[in-house]
Amino acid sequence: MEISQLRTLIQVAELGSLSKAADRMGIAQPALSRQIRMLEEELAVRLFARHGRGMSLTEKGREILDHATRVMAELEEIRAAASDLDTPLRGQIGIGFPPTVADIISVPLVAAFGKAHPQAELRLVGAYTGYLLDWLHRGEIDVAILYDPHAARSLRSQPLLLENLFLIGPPGSGFSSVRAIPFRDLDGKRLLLPSPRHGLRTIVEQCATEAGIALDVAVETDSYATLKDLVHRGHGWTILPLAPIHDDIAAHRLTAAPLIDPVPVRRLVLSYPADRPVSRLARFAGETIAGIVTDLVERGVWPGQLLGRAGSES
Repeated sequence: MEISQLRTLIQVAELGSLSKAADRMGIAQPALSRQIRMLEEELAVRLFARHGRGMSLTEKGREILDHATRVMAELEEIRAAASDLDTPLRGQIGIGFPPTVADIISVPLVAAFGKAHPQAELRLVGAYTGYLLDWLHRGEIDVAILYDPHAARSLRSQPLLLENLFLIGPPGSGFSSVRAIPFRDLDGKRLLLPSPRHGLRTIVEQCATEAGIALDVAVETDSYATLKDLVHRGHGWTILPLAPIHDDIAAHRLTAAPLIDPVPVRRLVLSYPADRPVSRLARFAGETIAGIVTDLVERGVWPGQLLGRAGSES
């Protein structure tokens, strides 16, 4: 088995065509075909199903591809370890965010990669924590920001932040950052919230129980943009972190007030899969994210309590 065969496997799997892979790699198509055939013979498995539209991975081929991708990543790590630590890195990295984090983290993160590692290929994925956990375990992303994940040996996690959640209302609602609202005052109020499968909803429900009230949830939606728009147009109140709507507050499109008795908070962590080494690109992403969070908290843009420190893992 040769590295060139693994590289060919990855390229053909991505493009679904020998001819497209040959064009990308600058290698004659018969040579690539021979590499795939020799790899299949050595492994005694069929990696691709051939059809009129090209080639698609078999189930066993997808499993082999996962291993091949990890081998190539390890080779990149060997090269990086042997080079100057300040040398820009190449390669692909998948980074996952919850929707309420993506808006505020993505731009400074991409800017940092563009400055330090301009040839790196970033794939930014926005999804809820349950999906991100699954993709981390499958190796589809390399690092993710998660909310309140259950302790798991399959993850290396670095605590980042205890994030405060705020009551969000339309312009003219009278909310103020200096006047806290007791949670019990939400009794009977028209609320717009994510569905129960969303972690934020679970926290809000727990706070309501502690305050001894029942929530009047008029609308459920898992679309963060829809929640903001409905509140802006006066259809009710919602509960969200303040950081991703900082600009909306500043522009007076929304208003916000802290909640007390109890204070709703979420624990934010940075997680890597524990079943494989953390690449230098993934580590750079994690350190950069931790730095961005620290900066936003210290500037008052992201209300919450910092946890741990950049680079520490548990």
